[in-house]
Amino acid sequence: MPEVKKPNPARRNERSRHAILDAARELIREVGYAKVSIEAIAARAGVGKQTIYRWWPSKGAVVFDSFLALSGDPEEGMALPDTGDIEADLKLVMRATVAEFADPDFEAPIRALNLEIISDSGLAAQYREKLARPVEDVKKARLRAAQQAGQLAADADLDLVLEVLYAPLYQRWLHRSGPLTAEYADALVDITLKAFRP
Repeated sequence: MPEVKKPNPARRNERSRHAILDAARELIREVGYAKVSIEAIAARAGVGKQTIYRWWPSKGAVVFDSFLALSGDPEEGMALPDTGDIEADLKLVMRATVAEFADPDFEAPIRALNLEIISDSGLAAQYREKLARPVEDVKKARLRAAQQAGQLAADADLDLVLEVLYAPLYQRWLHRSGPLTAEYADALVDITLKAFRP
């Protein structure tokens, strides 16, 4: 008599988790964040509400994890390109960032996440710890290498360099005040390097 294999609960849990995160992203894209509910996510994912609440305390937490899943684990092998040319490397990164922010699949969860972060200090702290800080550390490591190579001023405040580089992009994206193009990304790099070169 053949041996009957028992279902693996870990595999089933992982499938359910992915289904929930996918459902959250799909619903945000289809109906907008305000109209998405835990009930709707559960129904789309084919799970019970209790399954979602067992893993996440709120809709915002589900959205955050759905965004993390889309972005990949920021601590796994993340590094900025280092060709030795900080201008070329930053332009490559900024063009990719602009393209990501202009992509509807990324934009909807990013906007939803920003809405939640504004009103949920716990989620804001989680975002800072799990995503923003690790990403900033990687960016600063690349900028530090550029400083050591003499491509950035030795006394440049690296936090300020990142703010000058990224804040205009966030502003334009947040207010939808202009197109997010490769040319715009290049212009941000040019202005930043002009301000912080030796």
